[in-house]
Amino acid sequence: MAETGFRSSFMREAAARGFIFQCTDAEALDALMDRTSVTAYIGFDPTADSLHVGSLIQIMMLRLLQKHGHRPIALVGGGTARIGDPSFREEARRLMTEDVIRTNLAGIEGCLRQFLSFGDGASEAVLVNNADWLDRLSYIDLLRDVGVHFSINRMLAFDSVKSRLDREQGLTFLEFNYSILQSYDFRELSRTHGAVLQLGGSDQWGNIISGVELVRRTDQKSVMGLTTPLLTTASGAKMGKTANGAVWLSAAHLPVFEYWQFWRNTEDADVGRFLRLFTDLSLEECASLEALEGAGINEAKKVLATEATALCHGREAALAAAEAARQTFEEGRVTAADLPVHMLPGPVLAEGIPAFRLLVEAGLAKSNGEARRLVRGGGARLNNVAIEDENRLICMQDMVDGAIRLSAGRKHHVLVKAAE
Repeated sequence: MAETGFRSSFMREAAARGFIFQCTDAEALDALMDRTSVTAYIGFDPTADSLHVGSLIQIMMLRLLQKHGHRPIALVGGGTARIGDPSFREEARRLMTEDVIRTNLAGIEGCLRQFLSFGDGASEAVLVNNADWLDRLSYIDLLRDVGVHFSINRMLAFDSVKSRLDREQGLTFLEFNYSILQSYDFRELSRTHGAVLQLGGSDQWGNIISGVELVRRTDQKSVMGLTTPLLTTASGAKMGKTANGAVWLSAAHLPVFEYWQFWRNTEDADVGRFLRLFTDLSLEECASLEALEGAGINEAKKVLATEATALCHGREAALAAAEAARQTFEEGRVTAADLPVHMLPGPVLAEGIPAFRLLVEAGLAKSNGEARRLVRGGGARLNNVAIEDENRLICMQDMVDGAIRLSAGRKHHVLVKAAE
């Protein structure tokens, strides 16, 4: 999508920052946004009680909409969560209980409120739950009112469906209905909130098109869809995934210090792109930081880490994480309040645990073999001192100010404490 030629402020900035991948009618959307405020939505299914960095590009798109005076709707899928989106999955999602869904919805709402301003104003974000209307549906009425507008042939052609069928893994009838219900969401939000635009990742293109067509066929209204690119890092890794798992937006799942470190460890080639997508810095500031070379690129990474963390956890927490990193990596000091903590049963520490085992339990190595190699290679440290014997017992006597600092290399540190 070209970065120039748009008239509306939102489309110009969205394109310049790299948010736009596909649009059903970019010219019409640009013209509409240039003359009036629009209402747009993105759906988030509550598969966990926190969103992660893989969802962040969608959240930042809603944030950008709000910045330019448009009204964002965050749809949480309390209804569709009972089915699960089959898009590009190798197998069906495990069905969740009502209690799990409620817990996850509350957690996701908390994540969204970190980035968006909710309220009753013209550009204030709105939070809706599709269970409010999907739970009331009559199956026969749904088939007659909505199902008649869906072609099985077309649905089978969706990339998300074909990928499952091509691998001969099958697709349940339950999952097959997901696209129909998502389309119903678009029509419902069009009727009740005046939504004219659905946003989503490029993997949602087929579902979005289905919703656009349903609104056109049943309500004779023109609505649109826009997708963001699916992000990978410069090395080809999936965005938001690390060796230790997902990069969660909730501090309850991932300490602020580790969130800051995730952004600080961005590959050099990704710094400029991530600054544009995941911070509120101006395009001019992003370009200036992207142009830095040598040691300067590390300073740009620190800016990225602090700005991205400030959006998610607040400026004060971001600055504290940055200072903890400076003290840890540049001065060799530990800030116990900010480094990740691994709690170990008191009796275990009293008896002593081999260094290689503790490295695994603390998440600094994936296996005993990897932990042993880390020690033999001089990469494991205990309270800033290299561990020379992989079988060395680490115990209560190694505590310094109530914690043991365990390190793997220069960038990965954990404070081990005794649980009561």
